[in-house]
Amino acid sequence: MKRSLAMVIEPHGITPQQYNVLRILRGAGPDGLPTLSIGERMIEQTPGVTRLVVRLERKGLVARTPCPKDLCCVFSAITEKGLDLLKELDDPVNRWDAQAVAVLPPSELDSLITLLDRVRASNY
Repeated sequence: MKRSLAMVIEPHGITPQQYNVLRILRGAGPDGLPTLSIGERMIEQTPGVTRLVVRLERKGLVARTPCPKDLCCVFSAITEKGLDLLKELDDPVNRWDAQAVAVLPPSELDSLITLLDRVRASNY
């Protein structure tokens, strides 16, 4: 299943992990987030969050700014180019999401959502 999502995202020049970082930064707003916070919010935990962000910065999708109060802390924010890429991917990814759960009737989909909400709540 993860591979088929990658087939939607990768033709746009990013990996599923980079897509996840961009989605997190879009949700964070214009101020962005410190790298550590990005890592905490990722769907799939990865030790290389800084590398992911640096690659996105090289592509012009993310801007990084050192924190003036703590030189060890770097804030990352999504750029207009990054927002444009996500807008371009929103429909194809939403279609992929819908197709992934299309085998479930509405009542089972509601149950799945309820169960996933419970699992997510127990892990935070």
